[in-house]
Amino acid sequence: MKLFLSLCIIFYLLAGCSHDRPKGETEAEILYKEAQQLVEKERFLLAIEKLNMIRSQFPYSYYATHAELLNADVLYNQENYVEAAAAYIMFKDFHPKHPKNSYVNWKIAESFYNQLPSTFDRDLSSGDDAIRYYEYILANYPNSEYEKDAKARIIYIKKMQEDKEQYVADFYFKTKDYDAAIFRYKSILNNFDNLELRKHSMEKIIMASFFQEKYDECKQYANSYSGFFSPDQKDKIIKIGQQCQDKLVK
Repeated sequence: MKLFLSLCIIFYLLAGCSHDRPKGETEAEILYKEAQQLVEKERFLLAIEKLNMIRSQFPYSYYATHAELLNADVLYNQENYVEAAAAYIMFKDFHPKHPKNSYVNWKIAESFYNQLPSTFDRDLSSGDDAIRYYEYILANYPNSEYEKDAKARIIYIKKMQEDKEQYVADFYFKTKDYDAAIFRYKSILNNFDNLELRKHSMEKIIMASFFQEKYDECKQYANSYSGFFSPDQKDKIIKIGQQCQDKLVK
């Protein structure tokens, strides 16, 4: 009697599990739908198990490719942005003509963007990767649903990068490490288009060379940069250049 009851319980549980599973023409399809349901419920670990089953047991299935992309989405939803970026990039490399590649590139960019710190004084290296993929989206998917946000993200990242570069360069200038300051200010001139930041850098380069008593260089910088300034600002640059000239004469 006990054996019979045990068998009944097992049969009931199996039947219940079978009934709860979504319908599908193949086991791979059923597993994929189960993974989707688990993702919706934020049961990410169980979802990944289902996706891994598809990829290992049905690697040539129609749903194997879908499982790869959903696996990347799960990593992203878990805020594992480093792993998510790698997963999306791998998907893009293996499926270069996939119809959802605009979405994939957006998610790659967003994965790098979400690795940025909240303040500019920390590591901003992921910002360069994010910009690269945002610009790829703008170039290859014009007028897409991601265009507006991609442009806004690029502006935000570049502002952080500008603030950091100015902060570092100004720090060297204030601590009188003028060679390092000039190097960083020149880097700003080579890499950023912000006119006010560029003028700030030019002025600091001229002043740094003056404080170093490199008057010939100071004069050359003043002559070279003065044309970038408005008339009221230009007078200050010309004055510094004249001081350098006076020092050379002496």
